[in-house]
Amino acid sequence: QVLLAESGGGLVQPGDSLRLSCAAEAPAFTNFTMGWFRQAPGKKREFVIAITPSGSNTYSSNSVKGRFTASRDNDKATVYLQMNALKPEDTAVYYCAAKLYWTGGRYYTENYNHWGQGTQVTVSS
Repeated sequence: QVLLAESGGGLVQPGDSLRLSCAAEAPAFTNFTMGWFRQAPGKKREFVIAITPSGSNTYSSNSVKGRFTASRDNDKATVYLQMNALKPEDTAVYYCAAKLYWTGGRYYTENYNHWGQGTQVTVSS
């Protein structure tokens, strides 16, 4: 039983920042690599960023490198996505996901076993 709940989305202007949170209910949170994915209307769900169980390493898609940062607080079982310099093309539903760290590659949706319901991020002027 792993439950994930995203929060923090909203409507912002280009160049603004948002911080998303993902609160996890998981028996062994430190067994999970956590990922952030996003899906815009008419497009497939895409990888954004992943963070290893200890938080020591992150892996970002090229589209968000230098702008988005993932972090985690294992004491709170919470993962964060700091989004800076937001662009209209960042508009999407953002999903938090979890996979056991020893399972398949971190970049692929099919390897994540647990998903939140998503939070809408809209970047528009």
